[in-house]
Formats: sequence, structure tokens, C-alpha cells
Amino acid sequence: MASVKFQKATRTYPGGTTPAVDAIDLEIADGEFLVLVGPSGCGKSTTLRMLAGLEEVNGGQILIGDRDVTNIPPKDRDIAMVFQNYALYPHMTVAENMGFALKIAGVDKEERAARVLDAAKLLDLEPYLNRKPKALSGGQRQRVAMGRAIVRKPQVFLMDEPLSNLDAKLRVQTRTQIASLQRRLGVTTVYVTHDQVEAMTMGDRVAVLKDGVLQQVATPRELYETPKNVFVAGFIGSPAMNLLQLPIVDGGVQFGNTVVKIDSSVLAKTSAKLVTLGVRPENLAVSKSEGISVEVDVVEELGSDGFLYGSATVDGARSELVSRVDGRDHPHKGETVFLKPEGGIMHLFDVVTGERLN
Repeated sequence: MASVKFQKATRTYPGGTTPAVDAIDLEIADGEFLVLVGPSGCGKSTTLRMLAGLEEVNGGQILIGDRDVTNIPPKDRDIAMVFQNYALYPHMTVAENMGFALKIAGVDKEERAARVLDAAKLLDLEPYLNRKPKALSGGQRQRVAMGRAIVRKPQVFLMDEPLSNLDAKLRVQTRTQIASLQRRLGVTTVYVTHDQVEAMTMGDRVAVLKDGVLQQVATPRELYETPKNVFVAGFIGSPAMNLLQLPIVDGGVQFGNTVVKIDSSVLAKTSAKLVTLGVRPENLAVSKSEGISVEVDVVEELGSDGFLYGSATVDGARSELVSRVDGRDHPHKGETVFLKPEGGIMHLFDVVTGERLN
């Protein structure tokens, strides 16, 4: 096991003018589960492939432990990768697939069998060791791919969207199994996903990327409660945070027909006349007459609670808002209601830089 360190690591593809990964600085502790998350094309898979040795590093360094692996071939980096498409050999049994890398490495037959069996017990794959991949479900194939990585006892696990081929229920089940397994094994793991719910539920820490630039690295709770900028605020959380550009007035910020009190020292940090106010759906409540007037478009009923989606005119522009409501007693489609912040949990961002103010 080992730590991982990116030091100003950069990747620019041939013919490209903008780096796909731009001078990323990132430290991953020994035994940590770090998730790289961001929208498609943000550079998260490229970052992982740079660590694996599958992408050239055009600038900076990558270290595994104290060893500089920037120019070392993939096979000599002591890493194991789990891919999105499983990459299993169809003509081999589960046991042969799991033990193949050990066979190539010259590990004797008895030790190979013992390590495969140990991994199979961990992953509940014992009954399937003599089956071919075509006789397995998607979730079982993914566990075989995991097993193949585990038997190698690498210093670092790399996982590139390993759950994206599974159905919704199986994804939830398998992500729990992966997180639990990683904690038992204690192997440093870098996991790539575009699904921020997956990132928030699995990672010890989460690194958010946008356009090849690292935006913020923090625990899931820190990302949710103190996003560093507007991008992180809007990306982390499901449903997403409500983000509105509102005018600054005496005593705070104008929110529809009411004024939200904001400390003057916070507002003094921006020279603009507007500020971006962020409110999570659970902190935006239905009111009788205070706040912003919203026309209800739809209410998603989720049992114990629900989410109200509506649209409003804010400063002459149409804005979408989301509020968490009671699952049984809530407004209905077509109604007009008022929404206002409650609970005092608000996020303020500079309209020009997007950086956090409070």
C-alpha cells in the first residue's frame, strides 16, 4: 500500500491547445478512498489514466509512495485497474480470469489457487469459479473484475466508472460492497465517476474537476456544506442547489418581496451590485406570502417527502427553483406559491469570480 501524489501533473493531447488536465496538485493518503468526479470531458478519466501510465504526462510528476512513476511503464507501477466494461476473457472461467495476471507473473499454481479462492470468498464468488463470464450477471462480472484486481495485491486500485453498466438497484448495492471491501482491504483507491451521488456516498474525500482544473478536494460533508465556488455548489447535491443572482440592498439581499439578512462584512467582499445566493432544496420552504412567487411545474413524490419544481421570474429572467416538501401535504402542479429561505443556511458567491463569500 502507498500514498499517491500528483505534482502539477499536466496532459495536453496532440493538436490540442488547452490541457485536458491542467497542472493538477493532489495528494491521496495511504489507504484512502478518493473519488474523482465531474461532468463528461472534465479530465477525470485522463487523470486516472495518467496515474495508470496509459496517458503521457506532459508536465509535472506523479508519485506512488516515494517513487516517481511519471515515466515508468504501467506494468511496473504496482497498480490494478477495474474498467467500465469488465474486460474479462470470454473463453476463460471465473477462476482463470481472476488468476490470469498471477499466471503471467509466474506465481505457482497452488498459491494462485489460494489467492483466487480468498478473493472469491471476499466477493461471494465461490459458487461461480468454474463458470464462464457469459453465464454471469452484470453485477457478478463486475465482482470478477474486482477479484482480478484484488488477487494481485497492488499498492493502488484504480476504478474507472465500474458501475455505469449496471441497473439502478444493482448500482446502489454494488457501490456499498465496493466501499465496504475497500475499507476491509485498506488499499489506496482512486475511483472515477460522473455520478455525484456515487461520489458522495463512497469516498473518504472527493475531488471535483471542471475543464481539467481541480476545483475542490474535501470530504463529502465539507463539499455539501461549504462549496468553494458556484460550480461545486451547483454540481454537488441531488437535487442541485438553487442558485439565484439577486440585488444587494440595505440589510442583505432582496429575495422576491422580502429581504434576506446578510452580514454587511460578507457583502463588503464584493464590489458588484448583485450576489449569487445559493439555497439547498431542504432550506427553501413554502410560505403563504413571503419570498419569491413560484409557479409549480411538478412535484416528485418520494414517499416520506417530495420535491417541488417550479419556475419564477427573478430580476427579469426565468429561473428554476426546487424545494423539499412534505410527501403527503404539498402544493400541486399549476398552483402558485411563495418560497423563502429558512434555517439560516445560505451560500453566497461573487457574481464575477464565482468564489465563495461566506
